[in-house]
Amino acid sequence: MPHPYASMILAWERRLNRVDQNRRLSRFDWGGEWLRQTPVNGLGAWPAGAAPAAVLPELQAWNQRVVAQSGAFFDYAPVGGYRLEGDTLRFRSPVETPYEENHEVYARWFPAAGKAAVVVVAQWNADEQGHLGLCRILQRAGIACLRVSMPYHDRRMPRGLTRAEYTVDANIGRTIHAARQAVCDIRASLDWLEGRGHGALGIVGTSLGSCYALLASAHDARLRTNVFNHVSQHFGDVVWTGLATAHVRRSLEPHLDQEQVREAWRTISPASYLEQFARTAAAAPKRNLLLWARYDPCFLPEYSRQVVASFQRLGLHHEAHGLACGHYTIGRAPFKYADAWYITRFLRRQLAK
Repeated sequence: MPHPYASMILAWERRLNRVDQNRRLSRFDWGGEWLRQTPVNGLGAWPAGAAPAAVLPELQAWNQRVVAQSGAFFDYAPVGGYRLEGDTLRFRSPVETPYEENHEVYARWFPAAGKAAVVVVAQWNADEQGHLGLCRILQRAGIACLRVSMPYHDRRMPRGLTRAEYTVDANIGRTIHAARQAVCDIRASLDWLEGRGHGALGIVGTSLGSCYALLASAHDARLRTNVFNHVSQHFGDVVWTGLATAHVRRSLEPHLDQEQVREAWRTISPASYLEQFARTAAAAPKRNLLLWARYDPCFLPEYSRQVVASFQRLGLHHEAHGLACGHYTIGRAPFKYADAWYITRFLRRQLAK
């Protein structure tokens, strides 16, 4: 029988989940045209409605090639034309999509004296106000923050959408393409920070933003200080088992099982790049904070513990804390104060020196 405290938190999580009433079931699609736009090619032409038996072996082989060539996959052309308008930085994303609204990257700038600066990447479906309170706290602590909007979020959302569905939905290829774009946007943001003289660079990623942050840090030695707020090994496992993505699973389930979804999205799973992360850290040591929730129905705790165990196995520096809350409730009092305290304390120790 569940402990009464756990039952209380999970009931609270379900209530918060039901606040969002505009989720939509998207049509399942392999999204091969999206994958052919990336630097790793070699995919066949999949007809509409192609059976998994015909597609999965080729898709799995493509994923393996991406992981082996991940430096090229997450590479990007340098961005020009950065524009700082008041406290908003704008620049053209180095990754193109068919949606003009998504081409422009928006980032809120919170300057601070000194060389320390972090890129802040909020959770899935965060609006423009998401994590601004944390940025102000860090700014007061002497750490500059650049809060970057993810692909298809807030002002980058294509017309007709009310949620950032295109970052996580039943279109396999588009979801991968969105993750690649997010990583390249983060790295282009680091270029801008470097250009302003910030040499001590870090990142704070939450939920989906945490996944993107780890992929970016695995491929960019400049990110020496990392906060991963909610962690999980495999992108597909989170989508398949998570409360927030139950509607995505309903679209996937007639076509794929959990293991097949895990393999289809291996390219954008943190588990695929932990060895790469360790190699990057060996050349330029990284300091890492892993935060997870003990009663999380979105990033199940067993998946978070797998990440902590992987960091231990690889000998990666890390500080790990499991908060006594869930995925949504980490943004509610009193847990949001504990979360912010862990993040601020860690970053001040590592960056504000």
